[in-house]
Amino acid sequence: MIADWAERIRAFSEGLCTRFGIPGLLVDVLAWIFGAIFVLLLITVVALAAIYLERKVSGYIQSRLGPMRVGPIGLFQTPMDALKLLEKEDIVPRDADRFLHLLGPVLLVSATVMMFAVIPWDVRANVGRWLDWEIGLLYLVAVSGIGMLGIVCGGWGSNNKWSLLGALRGVAQLISYEIPLVLAAMCVVLQAETLSLSQMVEQQQAGIWAWFLWRPWLMLPAILLLIAGIAEVNRTPFDIPEAESELVAGFHTEYSGMKFGLFFLAEYTHLFVVGLLFAVLFLGGWASPLGGSNLPFEGLVWLNLKAWIFVLIAMWVRWTLPRLRVDQLMAMCWKLLIPASFAALVIVGVVLMYA
Repeated sequence: MIADWAERIRAFSEGLCTRFGIPGLLVDVLAWIFGAIFVLLLITVVALAAIYLERKVSGYIQSRLGPMRVGPIGLFQTPMDALKLLEKEDIVPRDADRFLHLLGPVLLVSATVMMFAVIPWDVRANVGRWLDWEIGLLYLVAVSGIGMLGIVCGGWGSNNKWSLLGALRGVAQLISYEIPLVLAAMCVVLQAETLSLSQMVEQQQAGIWAWFLWRPWLMLPAILLLIAGIAEVNRTPFDIPEAESELVAGFHTEYSGMKFGLFFLAEYTHLFVVGLLFAVLFLGGWASPLGGSNLPFEGLVWLNLKAWIFVLIAMWVRWTLPRLRVDQLMAMCWKLLIPASFAALVIVGVVLMYA
């Protein structure tokens, strides 16, 4: 398992430090560095895979083939597009605030990367294990809010009316849909009696029927988290911050080259993180649906499979439903999802109190 390999590497590193008189603090620093490298490699692969998959899924839904020419069944199309973005000129509008214009995509990507710190990939396999043990879910929700600042910086710093309007829409949407998402997650916290994502998974590792998804009082929170999670990553039908029919491209209208690519990277990585969160809260996380097993890297495989199920559902919704209007989107949140979230929280509390 991942935790066993991590412990072996750590023991080997500590042995080297003892032998050559290197401070033990260096082991922790190296562990964080290697963890960060793992996360950066992961989000790069995830973004490329998600973009390719979205093209294929949309093609299938619209009765076409999708990418087919660059590489076998179009596998090299997305890497070539990424290479093209790297080669494009970075154009900044003359009257834009250059600092905020750069800070926008950097903040958005940084917030997404920081969310990986508490994701449990296996038993005792977190990049920030001490964070997860104390405030895992709280940390995840708090860090996700930093992404709002990236959208505001990008929209305001561009000095463009369409960008600013898209940024204001985005912040209003993210703040609104954060409420049902957090309330739905709090229902799981009441059930598990912990904020630690690792401990939530450990309570579901007996098999598929131990998943929180099958508790009748947690089915409504699962549906609410699914809807709010899709809205949180600005996916259709909730993509009004970048509605091309109204705002050209919304908050990233004035971006080109790799800065534009960073917005894409953040969007697809954030979608995957929400899938990981849904898998941890309701689908048993890294635990096998077949019960206990000690196969190498099994937890990593199961967690990724469950997260990609969420991603595929989000893609299916995007290419099936039309975009909502601004008033419809906000009314859906404040008049339907938030009251339903409070009702779900009360139901879970009453059930757990008297069950």
